[in-house]
Amino acid sequence: MSFALREGRPFPLGATWDGSGTNFAIFSAHARKVELCLFDARGRREIARVALPEYTHEVWHGYLPEVRPGQLYGYRVHGPYEPQAGLRFNPNKLLIDPYALMLQGEVVWHDAVFGYRMGNARADLSFDRRDSAFVMPKCVVVDPAVTWGPDYPPNIPWPETIIYEAHVKGMTAQNAAIPDRVRGSFAALADPRAIEHLVTLGVTAIELMPTQAFFDDRYLIEKGLTNYWGYNTIGFFAPATRYISPGGGVHEFKLMVRRLHEAGIEVILDVVYNHTAEGNHLGPTLSFKGIDNASYYMLGDDPRYYYDTTGCGNTVNLGHQRVLQMVMDSLRYWVEACHVDGFRFDLATSLGRDRQGFNANAVFLDAVRQDPVLSRVKLIAEPWDTGHEGYQLGNFPPGWAEWNDQYRDTVRSYWKGDAGELPGLASQLLGSAGHFDRRGRRPWASVNFITAHDGFTLADTVSYNDKHNAANEEGNRDGHSDNRSWNCGEEGPTEDAEVLDLRDRMRRAMMGTLLISQGTPMLLMGDEVGRSQGGNNNAYCQDNAMNWLKLEGLEPRDAAFLDFTRRLIALRRSRPLLRHPSFLHKAAVGEEPVEVRWLRPDGEEMEPDDWHNPAARTLGLLIRNKPALLALFNSHFEEVPFSLPVRGRGWGLLLDTAAGRVPERPVPQRAAGFVVPPRTLLVLEETE
Repeated sequence: MSFALREGRPFPLGATWDGSGTNFAIFSAHARKVELCLFDARGRREIARVALPEYTHEVWHGYLPEVRPGQLYGYRVHGPYEPQAGLRFNPNKLLIDPYALMLQGEVVWHDAVFGYRMGNARADLSFDRRDSAFVMPKCVVVDPAVTWGPDYPPNIPWPETIIYEAHVKGMTAQNAAIPDRVRGSFAALADPRAIEHLVTLGVTAIELMPTQAFFDDRYLIEKGLTNYWGYNTIGFFAPATRYISPGGGVHEFKLMVRRLHEAGIEVILDVVYNHTAEGNHLGPTLSFKGIDNASYYMLGDDPRYYYDTTGCGNTVNLGHQRVLQMVMDSLRYWVEACHVDGFRFDLATSLGRDRQGFNANAVFLDAVRQDPVLSRVKLIAEPWDTGHEGYQLGNFPPGWAEWNDQYRDTVRSYWKGDAGELPGLASQLLGSAGHFDRRGRRPWASVNFITAHDGFTLADTVSYNDKHNAANEEGNRDGHSDNRSWNCGEEGPTEDAEVLDLRDRMRRAMMGTLLISQGTPMLLMGDEVGRSQGGNNNAYCQDNAMNWLKLEGLEPRDAAFLDFTRRLIALRRSRPLLRHPSFLHKAAVGEEPVEVRWLRPDGEEMEPDDWHNPAARTLGLLIRNKPALLALFNSHFEEVPFSLPVRGRGWGLLLDTAAGRVPERPVPQRAAGFVVPPRTLLVLEETE
């Protein structure tokens, strides 16, 4: 088949349908020739192969007037195969367009996807001549036009934000109200019956685990497992095909966003720009490695190997202008074309690195900060990676929020009953000012969480002392061993009523702490209904009920906890003092100052020695405002008498985690003989 190929334009990058034909443009600084390969509708037969005729500013480009939306394509890139020099061109390998807006099919693992001869004694210094097209997914030319209608982003202010970390498939795979054929897809999550749970729960944003195109790792497939979490991205513009329902298309994602917006819920994407699915020097050749390895990746002192700060084999080279452009274009695409409201950046320290280490003014962080589109959406950093000095909590620039793992560890340790946790608890309750009160940053910069996808669920945090990861088939060696968890007296499932009651009390205390703390709270999908992973704290490869949300047929305890969590969220949203826009120790312009006092059980202020008393596990937090709030924490096994402050007015109970009470209006309390039950958080409000 012949095509009338024209020179086209070097911009925009990718395959761009203009209503008449399609312009193809791809960056490669070191290639000698780039061939565009077109495939039949099933992606099985290559129907044409044409060399892109022009090379402008290191961009290869051409225009085909005959090519329409739906056309499948890929690239073959010619150049030197010199791994010792960081060059890994192999035209026998069909490559994914970095700017592809949609993919068809998945990688079928076969030795042909590797640029070198598997099993050869020279390893990646050898060269494989097999064509990989028969096992590679194909890129799809897409007409991006969509009628959005009146889509209005909710624009929830940061202090009002409550995040729900979720998984597209996990949210709907077991939802009996949604038709079988679409469960687990973007279309299912767009269903009002799925969104209803988020609305009634009261969260304001859903943070979706990776939805950009990713593949299952070969070693997982060989074990009969999958990369369920999706932190293995290969297409920064394309949605993961596994989340598109049968017969659906790329616009399903946009429908999902619109429906969530209609419900007042923002959409935040968990994105992985720090590494790709191509792994280390022995990994497959799927896209970037074969297009221009030396440009797309950071190479080591020996350019045969990668400079890896991610633990995943490679690190994306954001110091290169074209790679930086790709990531910025990708982010803007998801905001402008797909209307998402923000991003959570996996291993974000790697995005702020240069050869000397992390830099808060690194090129990517500066580029995002000045960008007129991206600077206005929510930006959340996972502030660590696996490289030297990779832990950077609190060091990201203004405008960023950060996952605060110290909040998680401190709150878990405190309620577990560990000694010496009061100073840390006090800091975390007030937005971790020691980390974030700099350069005009606000308490919302601390994304507080007790659980996340990585680690125990809330139910497992109070049910297991140790990880139980045998299902991952790694000999229980994977996952953290320091979980700050406590099984409350018996490991795993039990019918002991006392143990179950204690577990309920513990999870209510932790959820209560999360939702009264200054900062941005984040809940893990299913914690509100007691979802358990059976003690697996690294369930990244478990695409089954272990990771799926179940809302039907809840145990009475879990149904009660769901109602408790809803009431807690409503309490937070009804009391501005629990989500103050400024750090409480410093008032912003136009704000009344807020006085904070830390109290001992005798009602007197904490003294320096009190903070360092290892036996002290009871603390009062008095926030003096109109009206004042008083939070009382007791992680002892016994009840503790507490003298309530006398201010000429009374106190009404807003929250009792021991009883699971969140009354609709404050319940008057007697000051005399007041006690805080064991393992309990109480919140009181000053009343007439």
